[in-house]
Amino acid sequence: MGSHCRKAMENHRKRTELINTWTHGLPEAGCDEAGRGCLAGPVFAAAVILPEKLCLPGLNDSKKLSQGERNNLRTAIEAYALAWAVASVSPEEIDRTNILRASIRAMHLALEALSVRPGHILVDGNRFFSYPGIHHRCEIRGDGRFACIAAASVLAKTNRDGYMENLHSSHPEYHWKQNKGYPTAAHRTALQRFGPSPHHRRSFRLLPHPQLFS
Repeated sequence: MGSHCRKAMENHRKRTELINTWTHGLPEAGCDEAGRGCLAGPVFAAAVILPEKLCLPGLNDSKKLSQGERNNLRTAIEAYALAWAVASVSPEEIDRTNILRASIRAMHLALEALSVRPGHILVDGNRFFSYPGIHHRCEIRGDGRFACIAAASVLAKTNRDGYMENLHSSHPEYHWKQNKGYPTAAHRTALQRFGPSPHHRRSFRLLPHPQLFS
């Protein structure tokens, strides 16, 4: 292989390899959520502490990965993480508070469930409520730049997808096995035909014309 090709490959590796170095040498928990924009089902969140400088090949923002890649990475994350936890908040609580508060609540629940207390928290996005006694930093698009956040995004996404696939068996008319609760055309067509289920978020605009449910 020529020097030009080797250099191009190395530059590509540097661009795609996610940051995995603890802030100030403290165990760092990455947090991310899944299902925030869905019309049905809970919002899920995960918290993950990876060993400092661990490299998981292929780890990236879960939205950029195939289902198979996510599932393989989930196995590796659960095997190699120092600690990990997944939590969810119900559609009822989403409706009672709002989706932002529910998402952050799910992150807090995941942090509480960690077997190792982190010294620092990295959160995907730009909003978070302080977690007692631990400094945090929000990172916009952090799931594509920081390994611990990407790992959290993979766990949150795979756990939520699995939940919605299981829920599909009792409500196949909404096609949740395919759309996972997101507002696809098929999902909205089913809503127009059958109305909302107990798992739908009533505070969301399920259809452009809500009076169709009357």
